[in-house]
Amino acid sequence: MEQNRKTFLIKGMHCASCVMMIERALKKVDGVSEATVNLATEKATVTYDPIKVTDEKISSAVSGAGYQAIISDEIKTDDEEQKEKQQELRNLKFKVIISLILGGLIMWGAFPGLMNTAPAILRNFWVQLLLATPVQFWAGFGFYRATISALKHRTANMDTLVAIGTTVAYGYSAFVTILPQLVTKIGITPMPYFDTASIIIGLILLGRYFEAKAKAGTSEAIKKLIGLQAKTARVLRDGKEIDLPLSEVIIGDIVRVRPGEKIPVDGIIVEGESSIDESMITGESMPVDKSSGDVVVGATMNKTGTFTFKATKIGASTMLAQIIKLVQEAQGSKAPIQRMADLVSSYFVPIVLMLAILTFAIWYIFGPAPTLLFALLNMVAVLIVACPCAMGLATPTAIMVGTGKGAEHGILIKDAESLETAHKINTIIFDKTGTLTKGEPEVTDIISFGSMNKNELLKLAGSIEKGSEHSLAEAIVKDVENKKIILSKVEKFKAIPGHGVEGIIDGKKIIFGNRRLMEKEGINIDVASNNISAMENDGKTVMMIGAENKLVGLIAVADIIKESAKDGLLALQKLGIEVAMITGDNQRTANAIGQKLGITRILAEVLPDQKEAEVRKIQAEGKVVAMVGDGINDAPSLAAADVGIAMGSGTDVAIEAADITLINKDLKSVAMAITLSKKTMQTIRLNLFWAFGYNIILIPVAMGILYPFFHVLFNPIFASVTMATSSVSVVSNSLLLKRKKIV
Repeated sequence: MEQNRKTFLIKGMHCASCVMMIERALKKVDGVSEATVNLATEKATVTYDPIKVTDEKISSAVSGAGYQAIISDEIKTDDEEQKEKQQELRNLKFKVIISLILGGLIMWGAFPGLMNTAPAILRNFWVQLLLATPVQFWAGFGFYRATISALKHRTANMDTLVAIGTTVAYGYSAFVTILPQLVTKIGITPMPYFDTASIIIGLILLGRYFEAKAKAGTSEAIKKLIGLQAKTARVLRDGKEIDLPLSEVIIGDIVRVRPGEKIPVDGIIVEGESSIDESMITGESMPVDKSSGDVVVGATMNKTGTFTFKATKIGASTMLAQIIKLVQEAQGSKAPIQRMADLVSSYFVPIVLMLAILTFAIWYIFGPAPTLLFALLNMVAVLIVACPCAMGLATPTAIMVGTGKGAEHGILIKDAESLETAHKINTIIFDKTGTLTKGEPEVTDIISFGSMNKNELLKLAGSIEKGSEHSLAEAIVKDVENKKIILSKVEKFKAIPGHGVEGIIDGKKIIFGNRRLMEKEGINIDVASNNISAMENDGKTVMMIGAENKLVGLIAVADIIKESAKDGLLALQKLGIEVAMITGDNQRTANAIGQKLGITRILAEVLPDQKEAEVRKIQAEGKVVAMVGDGINDAPSLAAADVGIAMGSGTDVAIEAADITLINKDLKSVAMAITLSKKTMQTIRLNLFWAFGYNIILIPVAMGILYPFFHVLFNPIFASVTMATSSVSVVSNSLLLKRKKIV
């Protein structure tokens, strides 16, 4: 059954309870198999059957839960979304200013001691009622709207706590203002608390404003990536160069790029050469030299030369678009530890409501006079201080910063679960070819046993291999081209399967191949036996050149170890992680590579379809295993590992097959990814400790546990201050992750 995935914005969320309500509503839609809602990004990701589920059904489910879904085919990533968020912030700021000004005026005329300095008009209860009403029902309207929706679904959220708490304070105050005689008859001085309700609403809105500003900082990585895009492209059409918007560039267009300009889209250089800064995708500061036939990536910076290239990928298929999409999905995903926090929060609000009722009952029955007033104020304090905002933000904000920081270093993390699991890794299996090694054989040694020098031997080998399809022939021909050696004409060329090649060059019979070919032709190779053994023990493939029935030279070819391999493995060993290597090569070649890299656990002569089984064997030992491969032929083993890490270009199968993709292909990034996971998890744990600790400590204080000993009560206004502070502090702590070093 085909499954679609859609990510869309949700408006109106404020806490972990909101998240649980929306997820529950979405999962009830027939055809929805999975729904994940992220408080920090304010987005929902839904996996569904497109035959059964429409956008209208999704939108209806969200609105039924009391929230608004903004569904479109593409998530906005341009200025429109930023303008929309800025407008929302301005509206919220206006409500905060009005609420705090009106609440401040009420407090001036009502707070003991301070009221003596206030003008008489502000001390009038009816004026206070007039000032408090717009704050309660205009600025605080969002709390009521969310509460009504929650009650329809027989649940409660943070807005429920705020709405009940402020309504109790406002309602009591309105009652004593309108009917003071009744209050006096039951022995209570008619004193309203409009300032409590108004200031609480103002402070909670202020907390949300700061929280929204801080959350905007957690998604900075996306903004940076979007900002990298070029705005126009200089396209050659009908013999003319014209500047076009990127949306008008089509595949096959020839595009010219001059020094200092951004490359607009992905493509292949047709003419010219240059040095290109690819740090935006690789994290590497050193420019890369490019010439005809080389791939260029959109949004990278051209440094020196002028060149033209053929556009091969545009729009959503470019590497930058793929990176942005992956980072957005990762930031919107949910880590297992977050699910636990959301689950706790879903039970937390009903428990708080029961505690608030219990607080009212205890103070009303056992408290000092006026018992009703004490009971009401302490109940309000419990409702306000217990709002679980910080719990809902603790994990997603850290995930957003962590995945964004990874993207800036060329580390693409597929989802939050992968980021969380990575810190537990204790064993990493590296595929050899293309991962630890370059994956492209190179000529390493040329040894002469006659009068010919190295270039002459290479000329013979290159000439005769020019027509060969053998995989090692490419390495020799490439070396010949690099050294600009002119090849000779070959006559009577013949490929001998499993042995090598032969042909006539300048009237001489030349043979080039392995030991078996030399034996077949009766050529004695005893003089070279020591050299051959030494090079083969070093993991190299040795080919022999014979001319006129004599051995004239040896050429060794090997898959070269990547420059970053030793440093990358050393960094992992410092983290206490066991390293293993898996390869289809013979044991001798594998041991030679392993010895150079300091790897002791070597899995050699493993066929591609057997790699997955080897991964599972190590997992059976109780190890948490990461597999590092090229992301295509290693796809099954990458999927089988606890964390699959692909060394890829960022646009191919690697992204789909792996949990983490290293687009810079630098093996040091493996250790960086694990370090990033460790630091992100440390931040999450600290956030959760603060979020839960704050509630565990302050709820009993708000209930009045200190009163019997110190005659201290927790003013509801202070409760709203601490609640807002806890949310902002959790987001701020997540932002500190940006400054932590992972290199």
